[in-house]
Amino acid sequence: MKLTGWPRVVVGGVADAIVMVFAFAAAFALRFEFQEPMWGWKGVWLSFFTVWSVQTAMLLLFDCGRRWRLRARDLPRFMGAFVASVAVLTAMRVVLPSHDQLYIRPPYSITLINGVLVAVGLLVVRWLWTLYVNARTREARLLTRREAPPVDDATRAYYKGKRVLVTGAGGTIGAELVRQVVALGASRVVMVERGENALYEIARRVPADICVPEMADVGDAERMRDIFARHRPEVVLHAAAYKHVPMVEINPREGLRNNTLATRRLGEVARASGVDKFVMISTDKAVNPISVMGISKRLAEILLLDLNGGGTVFSAVRFGNVLGSSGSVVPLWEEQIANGGPVTVTDRRMKRYFMTVSEAVGLVLSSAVLPDADGCVYTLDMGKPVLMIDLAEEMIRQAGYAPGRDIRIEFTGIRPGEKLFEELDVTGKAYRRTGHAKIYVATCGDAPAADVAADVARVLADETQDISAAAKSLARWC
Repeated sequence: MKLTGWPRVVVGGVADAIVMVFAFAAAFALRFEFQEPMWGWKGVWLSFFTVWSVQTAMLLLFDCGRRWRLRARDLPRFMGAFVASVAVLTAMRVVLPSHDQLYIRPPYSITLINGVLVAVGLLVVRWLWTLYVNARTREARLLTRREAPPVDDATRAYYKGKRVLVTGAGGTIGAELVRQVVALGASRVVMVERGENALYEIARRVPADICVPEMADVGDAERMRDIFARHRPEVVLHAAAYKHVPMVEINPREGLRNNTLATRRLGEVARASGVDKFVMISTDKAVNPISVMGISKRLAEILLLDLNGGGTVFSAVRFGNVLGSSGSVVPLWEEQIANGGPVTVTDRRMKRYFMTVSEAVGLVLSSAVLPDADGCVYTLDMGKPVLMIDLAEEMIRQAGYAPGRDIRIEFTGIRPGEKLFEELDVTGKAYRRTGHAKIYVATCGDAPAADVAADVARVLADETQDISAAAKSLARWC
């Protein structure tokens, strides 16, 4: 059961009171060594009640009672409450000097020692609670379905001893591909990534004797031919792409160049190098695309699958959003929640499909083992789409806050190129089953690859036209 609002304040108050009891006992022991003072044991308990009342009142006055996830910006608030409580208790000693009132005015030494111990104790407890909440906030908890089981024996046997090349190896998907392929027993994993820092980060987390970092742009055909010649990969897992809809919408030329043409060139290099299987990471946004990013990925599918028949099996795997991937909404919301909100949601009606990165990558690896000799576009069963507002509220609850009360939700409106609902329904006639319960084959329709390639090249070559409109016009091939 999740506690929010006043129930959480009450439970938190009890926890704070326990800390205050131990702090007062420690202060009393340091001052009197647990010997009965002149004001008697009853006076000790009454004195504690005074201290507890003042400290609790100050915590509530400074709005610290419901702040249980410790954030740096909350520290001045807590320190203000502690200083104020010491000041009030000290003032009480001055205002009430009579020995008859000792039971409600503890000595200066106890006031000071207790104040320090309470400050440290309450902050430590909140820090530990923050660590606990962060540890139990798991991406899989946000899903409304069971994850697919781990890779099967056939997949494990396929990758064991293989030489595998992963593009975009520094990204969320690429890095997980590297980790899982290493775990499956690949003999060599070539990590291709053009971002130096991203490549460095994944390289230091995987075995150096198996994984080889290659800093390269997949669109550089000459560089890729050199890498393929030196490492002779048997399997290529192509995760390198521009994936953010708004960014590609603003930079359509680069989206087409990197996502579409670079994929085709990489496929040609792979086929010429004798690669056995080439698997491209695609997206649900390639289904009836309206964004440049979706169009660029659908065109990449068309141009890549056209290469089948030359000894290399080319396929693409579509899936929706990956929880926690770099630049995705989950890390953004985590940051917004940590900063106290608001959490920004584009539209109350917006729905998306979600998977964890480990599940998505496991299914991608399994798709390479399926017996589709001519290659195809696979799509993954991601269950039911999730309302983004529901996901945002669940993340706020997992963080220990009440949506709308502790953390405000703000609606910002749909951005250019976005849909309210992505299309990835695997129950319709546009898909057929495979031997894997979570992997389907999409029926995409045919388009002449030569005409598609020529049209993309024409759009990229013409510097005089409205590139955004020209890129959107390519949707007729999708």
